[in-house]
Amino acid sequence: VNPLPTVNAGADQSFCEGNSTILSGTGANTYSWDNGISNGDSFIPPSGTELYTVTGTDSNGCSNTDAVVLTVYELPNVFAGSNQEVCNNGDLITVSASGAETYQWTNGITDGVGFLPNLGITTYSVTGTDANGCENTDDVVVFVNALPTVDAGDDQTFCEGTSTSVNGSGATSYI
Repeated sequence: VNPLPTVNAGADQSFCEGNSTILSGTGANTYSWDNGISNGDSFIPPSGTELYTVTGTDSNGCSNTDAVVLTVYELPNVFAGSNQEVCNNGDLITVSASGAETYQWTNGITDGVGFLPNLGITTYSVTGTDANGCENTDDVVVFVNALPTVDAGDDQTFCEGTSTSVNGSGATSYI
């Protein structure tokens, strides 16, 4: 009577969606995994928690099983906010992301802190990290329009009781 092989599926694993892993059984000669994976081959498991069972067979034809639990965390649904269109009047703007625990923005800006945007069109990207350490990104586009060059016309000198007209230029409406 031959003893059963001591098959080991490895340690349980937790990681973020989209990452690959390798499951390799030990303690036997050949291995057959459920869930359609091959021993020692890299694969990307779906999100959620799933049990993977391996059957190991030794040189005597005796088989035994072991299992490993894979927990795959979904990526956070990071939202950088709506695109903004502003005039270049020197006012600070603020961008605030949502959907994660912490945020890291490009272009040296900080989440929820006002900054002076550059003239033109700039895309700001944010990487949000959730409590599981999983990351995702999103972008927001800021359109900063140049202020119009308004001209009120030449200075005028005239006598009291005389009418004159003033005409502005450089914009589409005037107050």
